[in-house]
Amino acid sequence: MALLTPVRIASFTLLVLALGTGSSPLAAAPFTTAAAQDEVQGMSRERLARIAPAVKAQIDEKLIPGAITLVSRRGEVVHYETHGYLDEARTKPMRKDALFRLASMTKPIVTVAAMMLVEQGRMSLQDPVTKWLPELADLKVDSPTGDVALARPIWVQDLMRHTAGFTYSDRTTSPRLKRLYEDANIEAREDILGDEMLKRLGRIPLAHQPGTFWEYAITVDVLGLLIERVAHQPLDVLLKESLFDPLGMKSTVWWVSPDNVPRLAGAPVTERLQQNPSGRTYFKGGGGLLGTADDYLRFAQMMVNGGTLDGKRYLSKKTVEFMLSQHTVGMGGTTVATTGPGYGFGLGFGVRLDQGMAWVPGSPGDAMWAGANGTSFWIDPKEALVGLYMAYSPTPAVRIQTRMAFKNLVYGAMVK
Repeated sequence: MALLTPVRIASFTLLVLALGTGSSPLAAAPFTTAAAQDEVQGMSRERLARIAPAVKAQIDEKLIPGAITLVSRRGEVVHYETHGYLDEARTKPMRKDALFRLASMTKPIVTVAAMMLVEQGRMSLQDPVTKWLPELADLKVDSPTGDVALARPIWVQDLMRHTAGFTYSDRTTSPRLKRLYEDANIEAREDILGDEMLKRLGRIPLAHQPGTFWEYAITVDVLGLLIERVAHQPLDVLLKESLFDPLGMKSTVWWVSPDNVPRLAGAPVTERLQQNPSGRTYFKGGGGLLGTADDYLRFAQMMVNGGTLDGKRYLSKKTVEFMLSQHTVGMGGTTVATTGPGYGFGLGFGVRLDQGMAWVPGSPGDAMWAGANGTSFWIDPKEALVGLYMAYSPTPAVRIQTRMAFKNLVYGAMVK
C-alpha cells in the first residue's frame, strides 16, 4: 500500500467529509487532483513562482536591467518569463524575442557542429590540427628558460576542451603572451581574416604543452576556422545548414540587421555589430553569435534529448554522452570561474562531476556554459531539464551570482 503524503492525507480527509455530506463533485475527485494542479512535469508551480521576485530583486539592486528566464522539463516549457528592461537605460520593457549577445554560448554550438563532422568521418578527435591548419606547424611552448618544442601535436580534441595550450589576452598570467596576442589582434578586436589570424597565431608560443592544462582560450575560434576547411564552407553557412535551419533557430545570427536593432538587449548596438562579418573578418566560433531564448532552447533541448529534436537526429546518443563526460582528467586548470566548484570539462561544455562540491544542486553529468555578457544555460539529461537565464551583465561577479541564484531556484522547484 502506498504511503499517504501530507497532500494525500488532506485530500483523503476532504473526501471522507464530502462522502458524509453527500457532496458528489468532491466525492468524485481523485486524491491527486490538488497535487496535479500544483505541479507541472514534476515542478512545483508555487516554487517556480519564486523566480520572478528573485529576478526583480536583482533588477532593483541594479545588477541587471532585465532578463528572460526559461525552464523546460521533460520536453515541456514549465516556466518562461520576461523581467525588467531590454536596455541599460531602462526605457524599453524586456520582450520574449529579445536578441542577446551570446558570447561564449557560441562555443557549445560550434563544438556540436564539429562533432557532427566527426560522426560523418570527415575528421577525428585525434587528428593533429596541422592536418587542416598548416599555419600552426611551427608552434613552440613558452617557458621560463625559453621557447621549447611541443611534446605532442595539438589534437582536434584539444580545441574542443580548451587544452591546446592557447590562451586569451585578458586571462593569461604571462605579460609576454598578453602583449603578443594583443599586438597580433588574435581575438579580432579589429577586423582580421581567418587566414591572417592563423598565420599570426602560429608565430606566438603556447602557454602550456598540449593536453596538460585546461585554460579558457581562443581554441574554439580556431576550431571554427578548422571546420570551415574540413567542410569547405564558411562557418555561417555551415552552422545554418547543419543546425540553425533544421532546428528552427531562425533568430540566431552573426550580426544585427537594421530590422533587428530594436530587439537587441543590453548595451546599444555598435556600428561593427551591424556589419556582416563575411569577407571582412573571421567568424568568431568562440563568441560571435547573437540569439534568442527560444532559439537556444531548441539547441539545448536537442542535447538533453540525446541528440534529437522533432524527429530529426543531429548526434548519436553515445556521442552526446561522450561530449558530456569529463575530458580533462589529470590536467591542471579549473573551470570554477564559470561553473563554480565541482565541475570538469567535456567537449564544448562544463560538466558536473559529483553530486556534492558544487554551490547549487544538480546531477552528476549536468552540463553548462555561459557568456561574458550575462547569458547562461545548463542542461541536466538525468532530469530532462533545460534552464536558460538571458540577461545583460558584463560584470563577472554579478554573472556568477545571477546564474547560481537562478539554478538554485529551479532545482528548488523540483518535487518529482
